[in-house]
Amino acid sequence: MAFLSLSLLLIGAYLIGSIPFAIVSSRIFGLNDPRSYGSGNPGATNVLRSGNKAAATLTLLGDCLKGWLVVWVAGALGFNSVAVALAGLTAFIGHVFSIFLHFKGGKGVATALGVVSGFNPLAGLICLGVWLLVVLTSRYSSVAAIMAALAAPVVAWFISGNAPSTSIILTISIILIWRHTSNIRHLLAGTEEKVGKRKPSEPAAGNEE
Repeated sequence: MAFLSLSLLLIGAYLIGSIPFAIVSSRIFGLNDPRSYGSGNPGATNVLRSGNKAAATLTLLGDCLKGWLVVWVAGALGFNSVAVALAGLTAFIGHVFSIFLHFKGGKGVATALGVVSGFNPLAGLICLGVWLLVVLTSRYSSVAAIMAALAAPVVAWFISGNAPSTSIILTISIILIWRHTSNIRHLLAGTEEKVGKRKPSEPAAGNEE
């Protein structure tokens, strides 16, 4: 019975994580599919390239909320800390490898923030602060994401110690950095695009969240 409950939790977490809010928000606002322009990535940064800030904001909030919601629901249903942590990871995996997008998806930055915030609001707030500081000073979403990913497990360890959520946050951070491999190459080559650069009709140099 416990195994069945955990299985249903993880399936639900994956399906919720798989919801592509970049696609949903683009359809709501009558925009082109974000996979057809810019970086081709179904994430808030690429939706912003359409010039529609409302759609980009809805994407960001939706992707973040689904990560937080899965963790909150798992805790509210009385699952233990290991199950809650696994649910958060599964939601993140759902975003990165969405069943609704043929197992493709975004980089997962916003969803990761939601998951971390679900585990511990303070940790989420600190990671958001790191992201904002870096993106405002560098104008590179990818650099901000990588720095936040590096900071997240350190922050989690100081706040929660050797909790199951800390291990999951470390795992998510590793996947996030791996997902930004192309961005790192473009940064080294000097071809990475900055936040807010609008080129809907041209392929982007980087593949940002």
